[in-house]
Amino acid sequence: MERTHNNGELRLSDVNKEVTLLGWVAKRRNLGSLVFIDLRDRYGITQVICDESLDEITSKIRNEYVLQVKGKVVQRQNPNPSLKTGEIEVEASEITIINTAETTPLIIANETDALEDTRMKYRYLDLRRPIMQEKLVIRHKITQTIREFLNNRDFIEVETPILTSTTPEGARDYLVPSRVNPGKFYALPQSPQLFKQLLMISGLERYYQIARCFRDEDLRSDRQPDFTQVDIEMSFMEEHEIMDLVEKMFAKVLKDVKDFEIKLPLRQIKYKDALGKYGSDKPDTRFGFELVALNDVFVNTEYRIFKDILGQNGYIKGINAKGLSDNISRKDIDKYTELVKKYHAKGLSWARVKEDTLEGPLAKNLTKEEINGLIKRFESNNGDILFIVSDINFEITCLSLGALRSELGKRFTPPKKDTFDLLWIVDFPLFEFDEDTQTIMAAHHPFTRPFKEDEHLLDTEPLKVRSHHYDLVLNGYELGSGSLRIYDQEMQRKVFKIIGLSDEDIEKRFGFFVNAFKYGTPPHGGLALGLDRIAMILTNSDSIRDVIAFPKNASAIDPMSEAPSEVSLKQLEELHLKIVKD
Repeated sequence: MERTHNNGELRLSDVNKEVTLLGWVAKRRNLGSLVFIDLRDRYGITQVICDESLDEITSKIRNEYVLQVKGKVVQRQNPNPSLKTGEIEVEASEITIINTAETTPLIIANETDALEDTRMKYRYLDLRRPIMQEKLVIRHKITQTIREFLNNRDFIEVETPILTSTTPEGARDYLVPSRVNPGKFYALPQSPQLFKQLLMISGLERYYQIARCFRDEDLRSDRQPDFTQVDIEMSFMEEHEIMDLVEKMFAKVLKDVKDFEIKLPLRQIKYKDALGKYGSDKPDTRFGFELVALNDVFVNTEYRIFKDILGQNGYIKGINAKGLSDNISRKDIDKYTELVKKYHAKGLSWARVKEDTLEGPLAKNLTKEEINGLIKRFESNNGDILFIVSDINFEITCLSLGALRSELGKRFTPPKKDTFDLLWIVDFPLFEFDEDTQTIMAAHHPFTRPFKEDEHLLDTEPLKVRSHHYDLVLNGYELGSGSLRIYDQEMQRKVFKIIGLSDEDIEKRFGFFVNAFKYGTPPHGGLALGLDRIAMILTNSDSIRDVIAFPKNASAIDPMSEAPSEVSLKQLEELHLKIVKD
């Protein structure tokens, strides 16, 4: 099809030019002697004027018809400042209907009345909306900037297998049955972790990939079963060198995509400090409500709950919601209590600051000295409301209050859009204890290198071992995780043993990987960033579904293609499978 210009291109400098445009009808307005058509393509909208000589064809035109328009550019008498082309319009001399369209099930405009399920079922129509196309363009710019940055620093892009073997990496695998090897299964990769480490053993030194990953886990607004990550690995680099490179890369992304300057180097907060101050290992520090330690305030308390906690070397922490006593009702407090219980806290203590003392259920159980100590520690004033959680477990105490902190911040001090709070969380534990299975697990993945000075604790107190793990956090979201990797065969085997893998398990799951360590493995490390999550934040979207062309819903279903779907009995027989119903 012939097209001289796109629909976001024409300006006053083009007046009197004869042009040919192509696009969809965004809107048709009949004013009697004149018909106005807003013609839309990916680049914008151009207003087209049709006089009575074109009545025969304009009477047939409806929204979302595909047209070719020929005509002359003229200056618009009433400019529209909301359009890039708002100072001109095109007087049509000829219109061709290229294709017709039925009435669409959703309004195709930045603002639509459709529910998300309808938008996802008719995703090809939802993606016609300019705001959705803009999100995908921004996503494209992000990947282009990353590729340019890494290419200029001698990285090479390498694709790794999609069909691979199952490995324990923190989530359930998606399994693919093999037709030619009956009873055996491939696994879709949760990440390219093993392969990128093998590429370092191969001597490639600097690798990256815009990698597709798959995890069979419960979904939420920032999680999908299939997702994309920016996967990076480097040899012969220390932790600070890797972090320095990554933060410079992300600074370039923010500058190129959002024209936003960030100050480097980025802040680094230790894992325990982040939990203790913000109640999260991915804190949003753009608002307050920071956690306050209270153990010493109650060192001599007779209040049974706090006394029992301290007797078990537990923790008492709190948040001061400054000036919000009148804004937080008893119903709100009940809601906050249920919130902290979701994070395994046993309850939420609270008190209002009024007339230079405390009021509420907690105050009745405290001495005057303890009340004054709380007011002083929280730097309280009249009109404040205090919230306190106590537990024998540090993580439960902090994480439950962290959830409350996020709720208070979202409700009372929501950060402005296009503000970017970027930082590193460092010094994570190497292992964690799983209460359900009563076993030790890798805190992130079992290939993370322990601190040299903590290696002596591996045999006696493994839960105290710190790791060379680092997370990049933006606005309260974990953008990506990275680490220095274990490169010593015996150290790798020891870590596998600590998480309960037998020699047989190691050989069966990681034989090819562990065997590669025999042949001169270089020190190496890397990081993986969630591309979908980055695009979600930089487009001010509420969900990563808005920055993925064809996403799944919260039930891991694609309403458009209706995947996952049933398959024929013949297909199952070819794969030597049988469906067993409950």
